[in-house]
Amino acid sequence: MKKITIAIDGYSSCGKSTLAKELAKELNYIFVDYGAMYRAVTFFVAQKNLVTSNSIDKKAIIDILHEVNLSFQLNEETKTPEIYLNGENIEKEIRTPFVSSLVSKVAAIKEVREKLVEEQRKMGENGGIIMDGRDIGSVVFPHAELKLFVTAEIATRVERRYAEMIAKGEEVTRQEVEKNLIERDHLDSTREESPLIQTEDAIVLDNTNLNRKEQLELALTLVKERT
Repeated sequence: MKKITIAIDGYSSCGKSTLAKELAKELNYIFVDYGAMYRAVTFFVAQKNLVTSNSIDKKAIIDILHEVNLSFQLNEETKTPEIYLNGENIEKEIRTPFVSSLVSKVAAIKEVREKLVEEQRKMGENGGIIMDGRDIGSVVFPHAELKLFVTAEIATRVERRYAEMIAKGEEVTRQEVEKNLIERDHLDSTREESPLIQTEDAIVLDNTNLNRKEQLELALTLVKERT
């Protein structure tokens, strides 16, 4: 079958990433982990001592962004995508506490975000790509063959997020979770740069009453219709 580009957008705690990863495994597609991409750039500039725990040289970072070439390749054993920087697998290197401590500084640079959108678009040129986020169908892949807008009722999202946090041992109340989700929804939808929107050509996937298997089956049906 023809491989297409799939863009998945939606609100927090709707299961976007879960759906994207499961779809990628089922279809043998590449799941584009944008967080890994920020980590890769951070690793690159840290190797050149342009960012440390105490400093960051934004101008120098911007000046060498053209040297960054990112790609994902599927690990045939684990069936998970791994990130490559200029042809070298750096999947393990980007998961270190050192990179984690620096990534937010690098990600705050506007030119870095623009560079990664450019890289993401290049990845989508040949299809076989799935990516989730807030502006994937509207900004990153505006011409994606399949756009899904995942949503669920707030009460369902609260329960999912609450259960997830409790399982991790975090002390939190349902009221706190609901307040946080509502605030994030507002911020995502009203931010000036690339706000969360449902594009006209996106298919709404309301998973309020769907389990993971049912959601995946519905999404696979939509993919088959496009291929």
